[in-house]
Amino acid sequence: MTARHKLIIAPSILAGDFGNFARDAKRAEEGGGDWLHCDVMDGHFVANITFGPDTVAAFRKATKLPLDVHLMIERPDVYAERFIDAGADHLIVHLEARHDVVRTLALIRRRKKRAGLAINPDTPAEKALSFLGQIDELLVMTVHPGFGGQAFLAEMLPKIRALRSAAKDLPIIVDGGINPETGRQCVEAGASVLVAGNSLFRHKTLDLGDAITELRKHATD
Repeated sequence: MTARHKLIIAPSILAGDFGNFARDAKRAEEGGGDWLHCDVMDGHFVANITFGPDTVAAFRKATKLPLDVHLMIERPDVYAERFIDAGADHLIVHLEARHDVVRTLALIRRRKKRAGLAINPDTPAEKALSFLGQIDELLVMTVHPGFGGQAFLAEMLPKIRALRSAAKDLPIIVDGGINPETGRQCVEAGASVLVAGNSLFRHKTLDLGDAITELRKHATD
């Protein structure tokens, strides 16, 4: 990470308590998180189902943090505006999903929201290059999408380096298996946004503020 990028910590609410989402969204804000990352899964694009626009609307009421909504869904073009209406500040869509990527990104920007593009581990970095001028953030999956708690894929580090070389000013997000050690590796490779779930919400001290502080400090030392 270069001096031009401020490190952003985005707690992933998917690792929170489903029965106390509003409380955990507020904890993420009070603990020093910068964004709240919201993983939306539809059971088609990935083999899991999480939550929809109504839950995102509840997050919007619970926290002032920017909502970074990651659509791991088959048809992001169909649902993008519903999530924007629910309160999403950033909307990230997958390159691999079934949609016209250019049109979906343009729709998000037309609604004055940050448009993000995500790529899966099996997608080469080169596939994202033609979209760099149309996005506000780029997400590199560092696990195979679908479930939290997976082990970090170290082979994604060269991809992060390649994308940072091609996109000097773009926020590069990493998502999956992020903890203080893997977070530091990603920052050294060029990532500027760390999405973390289990390592924050299930930290040994059970204090989300301590966990966020530890991740930020370890990643930037």
